[in-house]
Amino acid sequence: MSFNPATSILAGRAAAQLQADLAAAQQAYIDLTTGAKGESYSYTQGDGAKSVTYTRANLPALVAAIRELQAQLGLIRRPRRPIRFWFR
Repeated sequence: MSFNPATSILAGRAAAQLQADLAAAQQAYIDLTTGAKGESYSYTQGDGAKSVTYTRANLPALVAAIRELQAQLGLIRRPRRPIRFWFR
């Protein structure tokens, strides 16, 4: 089964928007893998201490999204296929 940009989930989006999405996804991947983004922040206000926690994205899902965007833009032939084992 080959990748078809006309039937992809991303079909219909403008190339400029796909490029922006790809850049944002790649930056998110870089930030998460290098630890540039924190996951938990605390601060104190007049009415007490507050904290905010951000959850870490699922990196394999982020990589799959990046590859899907790259395939839609024609940068790669197709997103990664599932690995199948053949026993002979």
